[in-house]
Amino acid sequence: MYILLIVLIVVLFAWYLSFSASRLDRLHHRVETSWEHLDALLQRRAALALEISHLCELDPATEFLLTESAYVSREDSISDRSDAERSLSESMSFLKSAAASGEVNIPFPLLEELTTLTEKITFAISIHLEAVTSVEKMRSRFIYKFFRLAGRAKLPIRYSFEEDVIK
Repeated sequence: MYILLIVLIVVLFAWYLSFSASRLDRLHHRVETSWEHLDALLQRRAALALEISHLCELDPATEFLLTESAYVSREDSISDRSDAERSLSESMSFLKSAAASGEVNIPFPLLEELTTLTEKITFAISIHLEAVTSVEKMRSRFIYKFFRLAGRAKLPIRYSFEEDVIK
C-alpha cells in the first residue's frame, strides 16, 4: 500500500515537472514568435525609411542619417543594430513632426503607413517585453532552476531600443 502511494506521488511529481517544462517551452516559443513579428515590422520600417529618403526632398544631413540608420538596421545582426534602431526611431519621429508642420513634403500614403507602422511596432514591443518578463519570472523560480527545466534554452534578451518610447 505504501509503495503504491509512493509510486503515485513520484508519478504525479514527474507529471508536474513535465507540465512545467512544457509550459516554459511554450513561453520560450512565444518570445521567439513575438521577436520574429517585431523584427519583421522593424525591417518594414527600415524599408519605408529608405523609400521616404529616396522619394522626398530632404536636406542632405537628414537623408544621410535616415539612409544610414535604415541600412544598418536592415543588414546588421540584432546585437549590433540597437543604436541604429534608436536613431531610426528618432529620425522617423522627426520626419512625422516635420511633415505635420509642413517643413517636409511626404506623400500622404507614406505618412499614413509610417503612422500605422509606428503604432504596430509600439504594440509589438510591448508584447515582446511582456513575453520576456514572463520567461524571466518563471525561470527565476526555484523548481525551474533546481531541475533545469529550461534545458539549454538561452535566457531571452531585452534590447536597449525596446525600452525607448517610439512616437
